[in-house]
Amino acid sequence: MKGGRTMFARLRQRLGPVGYRLSVAGAIIAVYLLLCVLLKGGFASGLTFALNSVLYMLPFITFGAIVVIAVREGYLKSQIGTPLLALTFALIVGVITILWAEKNPFKAYGALLAGSLGSLQGISETLVTATPLILTGLAIAFAFRCGMFNIGAEGQFIMGQMGAAWAGFTFKGLPMILHLPLTLLCGTMGGALWASVPGFLKAKRGVHEVINSIMMNYIALYLTHNLVTGVLMAPGQIPVTPAIADSAKLFRFLTFINPTFRVNLGLVVALLAAWLVYLLLWKTTTGYEIRAVGINPHASRYAGINVSKSIMLAMVISGALAGTSGAVHVMGIQHKFVDVFSFIGYGFDGMAVALLGNNHPAGVVIGA
Repeated sequence: MKGGRTMFARLRQRLGPVGYRLSVAGAIIAVYLLLCVLLKGGFASGLTFALNSVLYMLPFITFGAIVVIAVREGYLKSQIGTPLLALTFALIVGVITILWAEKNPFKAYGALLAGSLGSLQGISETLVTATPLILTGLAIAFAFRCGMFNIGAEGQFIMGQMGAAWAGFTFKGLPMILHLPLTLLCGTMGGALWASVPGFLKAKRGVHEVINSIMMNYIALYLTHNLVTGVLMAPGQIPVTPAIADSAKLFRFLTFINPTFRVNLGLVVALLAAWLVYLLLWKTTTGYEIRAVGINPHASRYAGINVSKSIMLAMVISGALAGTSGAVHVMGIQHKFVDVFSFIGYGFDGMAVALLGNNHPAGVVIGA
């Protein structure tokens, strides 16, 4: 009991009184929705909706009152408050839109909840989707911390896919203890090398990284398309590479429950990457220099920091994270490079994840 009180006291001290109340209000809504899903079979089954029903509206009234208090206290201008405000307004806009269409918002949000968290299959697929988003979100956030907008994460993701697929089917016969890390490393290096081009041009020539990284996205798309429809195409009519060897596939956790569950070791890789990014940025001198350059490159240069080195390093690490995302997607889900002649979107969605998580590793994991 004493340990629990201490934990809540620390949480209250960290969030502040307004932030603590806001978090409690959010927790009330989360528990309320979860109970409805568990006890009523999910909102998707069709609960009666009424704006004048205290049962349905009490949690939202509570949350709205706390938001009003938070606005008056200036809390929503803080680092934690801004994402919460954005999330709140997104939910409100969704409710208004659904009501305007004369539909039941509880049924709609309930179907969303039930589909993603209402079953083991849903939870598994949610984690499968979140895994590459964590890594691309980390990639965007890392570059942001150095004052750069790495919009090329999509191209780096594609090159990571290609690197992992190539290593996975080329080095057949290797034991898993060698083949698995080698395949992951090739994907990581693919993304890092692809990001090094805009990083070098930014560091040495001052060319804006957004322009270069956008162009690199399309070069990656068309380059891999030509490879998969040419020298790397598997026998047949479908533009894919040969399947990677079993020794290069990531272990799937829950197949003993259901063989269709696809959540795999890539989730562990993503969480480990988030922890390492946190350690690098906040616990090392190199990370301090990267963050200092992001805040003020001129002052950093005056203080003796090698700004060009920090920019180059940040872009390479950012690309490596995006490449790792592509690698775990191939090794854990696709088991080959599939050419869809279009962007998959994980790199672009990583921007939203990074912004939602305030460019912090913990926030990125939650946002994904």
